Amino acid sequence: MDASDALKLFELDNNVVPLSESDEKVYCFDDQLQRDQLDQKPWKQDPRHYRKVEISSIALVKMVMHARSGGDIEVMGLMLGKVVGQTMIVLDAFALPVEGTETRVNAHHESYEYMVQYMEQCQAAGRQEPVIGWYHSHPGYGCWLSGIDVETQMLNQMYQEPFLAVVIDPKRTMSAGKVDLGAFRSFPEGHQGSKDQETESDGFQSVPLNKIEDFGVHADKYYPLEVGYFKSSLDQQLMERLWRKHWVATLSQSPLITNGEFTTLKMLELAEKVSIFSKDAKKNVSAGQIVRESDAIAEEVGQGHASNTIKGRLFGGA
Repeated sequence: MDASDALKLFELDNNVVPLSESDEKVYCFDDQLQRDQLDQKPWKQDPRHYRKVEISSIALVKMVMHARSGGDIEVMGLMLGKVVGQTMIVLDAFALPVEGTETRVNAHHESYEYMVQYMEQCQAAGRQEPVIGWYHSHPGYGCWLSGIDVETQMLNQMYQEPFLAVVIDPKRTMSAGKVDLGAFRSFPEGHQGSKDQETESDGFQSVPLNKIEDFGVHADKYYPLEVGYFKSSLDQQLMERLWRKHWVATLSQSPLITNGEFTTLKMLELAEKVSIFSKDAKKNVSAGQIVRESDAIAEEVGQGHASNTIKGRLFGGA
């Protein structure tokens, strides 16, 4: 499997939809149209006005590569784009030089200077798209908004509407072979939402024990958006160059080795959940959750062995 085949497989696994020539016009930036839509302030009448997010393949790969580069540290960046009706469209993304911890990412003075300079250079190059949201990573603990994330998003929506929050889990992305990404918007102050947040089509969300309380407490303050990915004809050449860099960086690595520590931690976490459930079934752990998490771990390990076999036959002379 060469880089080109791997790119096609990545696009297939993540359902990256190529746009037709007529569809591409929708994604061309029209400043007056954007002003007209924003002047109406539709989010004031309906807090859930924006229901879907469309992310370009270029922005997707940039965010995934940046998130993975952070390792166990959270990283952060901004997204450029536009809105069309009830859809938020992410056309590009760029990283910010921030300091991250296990629970928060902080944008310092240098980051704001970098952001201003980047936007000035974009405008000088003819890029008109404004900042439409921010993204950050949750290494190993899923895609949802913590209390600090919710506060940040509410503040952003207060002064920079329309604004989007995207969360990427680089460890689960590498482990599963498919991008683990969630997109969210917060409710305005005083709005009562539902705590039944769903980040996957069937509602399953695996959250580590030390994060469950934070996840549950703030889950009614934001809502998830449906996420889709697209690729325009203009993206193709740049996408291939980005992918070759990504492919070379990951080609010789075994997911069983690179994700070994993460898989071990998930096994320990699962064992602890089994122990808690056996002692008190009323805790935030269910038998169904335990079974599904164990199935997911087994599937990921199986995929890792399959990947090793394929690479061994391709490059090991087997």
